[in-house]
Amino acid sequence: MMTEMVLATGNKGKLAEFQRLLEGLDIQVHSMKEYPEIGEIVEDGDSFAANALIKARAVCKATGKPAMADDSGLMVDALDGAPGIFSARFAGEQRSDADNNEKVLQLLEDVADANRTARFFCAIAIVLPNGDEYTVEGTCEGVILRALQGEGGFGYDPLFYVPDMGKTFAELSMEEKNRISHRGHANRKAVEIIRAIKNA
Repeated sequence: MMTEMVLATGNKGKLAEFQRLLEGLDIQVHSMKEYPEIGEIVEDGDSFAANALIKARAVCKATGKPAMADDSGLMVDALDGAPGIFSARFAGEQRSDADNNEKVLQLLEDVADANRTARFFCAIAIVLPNGDEYTVEGTCEGVILRALQGEGGFGYDPLFYVPDMGKTFAELSMEEKNRISHRGHANRKAVEIIRAIKNA
């Protein structure tokens, strides 16, 4: 019977979002910030799923509790899937969102609008103390604009335009974003797994 879970993030927004998704399941969700003994986790996997598993395994091992981790990023077709797993540090270790966006814009400068297709990708891993492991994935298709558009969001959100919505991720309300985003899709799949584990 699962009654607790540790989320491998210090991000309060992600924590609150997942607590909302698990409402009614009577599961207490903790942040890994509550467990300083976990320390820094080196994400050296070769895919989003591998990195998510590395984080979830480390947190589960350190706390003895079920753990969940996500890894996500932007994949641009004209850049052969880059920035991919390097999305957060695409412009270098001491990068900022602005630096990362600028690098993407520069690399796509000569790419025609029709070829600027991209997707946000999210992998979530759930690891249980008994050794059981689960991974789920979610994607959201879009195109990369030629200039930033919108004030909300973070990361590559102002460049990522979703034709079906007529907006960039940075222009979506939180409700809209949660409904269509890569993380939203993956989170809902993860909740179904957690529900099944809880009811087993």
